Amino acid sequence: MRITEPFHGAVLNHHDGQQTNDSLTIAVRGEARLNDRVMINGQPATRVANEFFASVALRQKETDIVAIADGTQGRSEHRIRVVWDRFSRRRYRVSIDDNSYFLRDIAQKNYKSLFDCFYLKILRDLNAKYGTKYTVNLFFETPDADFTLDTFPDRYKGEWADNADWLRLTFHAWREFPPRPYQYANAETLLHDLDGVAQEIHRFAGEKAWCPPTIIHWAMVQPDCFGSLATRGVRALSALSIKLSGGWDLNYMLADAQCDWLSRHEALRDFGSGITFSNCDIILNATPIERVVPTLEASTRSPQTSDVLDLLTHEQYFWPFYHNYVPDHAQRLDTAFAWATENGYEPIFFHEGLLGGKDW
Repeated sequence: MRITEPFHGAVLNHHDGQQTNDSLTIAVRGEARLNDRVMINGQPATRVANEFFASVALRQKETDIVAIADGTQGRSEHRIRVVWDRFSRRRYRVSIDDNSYFLRDIAQKNYKSLFDCFYLKILRDLNAKYGTKYTVNLFFETPDADFTLDTFPDRYKGEWADNADWLRLTFHAWREFPPRPYQYANAETLLHDLDGVAQEIHRFAGEKAWCPPTIIHWAMVQPDCFGSLATRGVRALSALSIKLSGGWDLNYMLADAQCDWLSRHEALRDFGSGITFSNCDIILNATPIERVVPTLEASTRSPQTSDVLDLLTHEQYFWPFYHNYVPDHAQRLDTAFAWATENGYEPIFFHEGLLGGKDW
């Protein structure tokens, strides 16, 4: 006997049932032995062959749904927990991975302002146009190890603070290579690197510019590290969740069933750590400009994936010296942000509230 819908850890909103000011009534489905009597949260379920159905009203942020079956072969129980995103609305976040070159550029050129660096100027101009907010994910050192965060000057601290309402810095990894640095790392290694990057960000940019990570390099971390990440304020993690012949990848080592559900829905909660997982909707540096809008339209076509847009790109593709330089990278961002704005999506930070939405 088992509940098949919703999934354990599901984050549900007004698209998933009938919502009023104080409740969200959802459909619960499952399977049980043919002649068993099934109760859902104390109320009898409807039976059709080996399936059962019931309606459950969610009134709290988190609700346990308990199915109990009684019959001639005894009693069985299945319990799940779901989250109600009560104040869900259309919103989009922007995460930029693999950052190190722009800090090296500023340190080497000794600019008067951070925004004399063309990369940060692009981000600021798009913020002025659309109100876009950015989570900028840092390496401790450049791929060539010719720059490290501990050499970046602290004289721009006031400017970082002045722009912290839309520009935040956080940890991504110690370095870009080798790939998948935390896929098999223990919590001690992961936290050592996170704390080292955090210390430098606080030193040169200040507390206001810092935010907890929302994506770890390569999106692969041992699940027994989730609790340790939560102790550093991590509330949300964005996966890329690519399905390969051998299973799901770039998915924080979540189980296949979890990835399958997340690929068709907005978010999934890990209750042990309190971390909420989201799926990336587009990687802008890898999406030709003519495919940006169709990709966004496709990712939001289903009501179950239409409230949260998770946008990702990577810093290195902005730089002409990079071997995979994307000349129209800024235009791809502009196209995505314009579409999001025109379709009623509000810019947010994932680390605030519930995936950038109001929490309760």
